[in-house]
Parts: sequence; C-alpha cells; structure tokens
Amino acid sequence: MKIARHCALLAFLIALCAAVSFADEPGRHPAYLHALTDLRHARAHLQNPAPAYHMDKEEEHAINEIDKAIDEIKRAAIDDGKNLNDHPPVDARMDRAGRFHRAMELLDKAHNDIAREEDDPSVRGLRNRAIHHIDEAHRIVDHLIVQAANY
Repeated sequence: MKIARHCALLAFLIALCAAVSFADEPGRHPAYLHALTDLRHARAHLQNPAPAYHMDKEEEHAINEIDKAIDEIKRAAIDDGKNLNDHPPVDARMDRAGRFHRAMELLDKAHNDIAREEDDPSVRGLRNRAIHHIDEAHRIVDHLIVQAANY
C-alpha cells in the first residue's frame, strides 16, 4: 500500500514538473502564429465592412491569397484555432489608401515572420507556398495602392 502511494506521488510530481516546464514554451513555430495574426489583420483591412462599399476583383483576389497563406501556415505549424475575424479592430476612419498601406505593412511582417530558416523538412514546402501566397497578395495590394493614388 505504501509503495503504491509513493509511486502515485512520484508519478504526480513527474507530471507536474513536465507540465510546468512546457507551459511557458511558445511552441515549435511561434513566428508562424505571429504571421497568422498579421495576415488576419491584413485581411480585415482589405475587407471593408461598410455595406455600401463594393469590393473590386483585385481586393477579392488579395483576400483569397491571404486565405491560402493562412491555410498553408496552419498546416505547417500548430493551428491556433482562431477564425479569420479574430484580429485587432480596424480603424473605421481610415480611408481606402490607408487601409491598403496598413495591409501592406502587415503582409511584410507576416512574410518576415515565416521566411526564417525552417529546420523541419516536412513543412518547408508548406512554408514556401505560404510565402508565395503572401507575396502574391503583396503584389496585388501594391497595385491597389497605385490605383487608389490615381483616383
């Protein structure tokens, strides 16, 4: 009986130590999780919530590329389970060009977060495809900025 209690106590202490040692670790790919947040926020800047606003095809294409990048990153890293609308609030007073510029900054941040060297060969392809989608969204948003300046 005493031996069983000692073994149970020892097992509990080992489990407790393991839980404490892993609790503060940010995960295998914390930069990927930061990139997911930045991409969601960039997406929100491109998706104007005003009911009278008509989104053009390029804005839709950029959002589609961001969605694809988010999907690739989720498969390459741990899925944080947040939905696409989980992002910091977008400043409603920001004009169209301002939203595009902010989206561009966030796309750059996301690109820099995941472009680091990947030590897991099984996710390099996913990471590279995510970078491709981010770069494509970046190209589209850059074009949207030029168009907005011409209006």
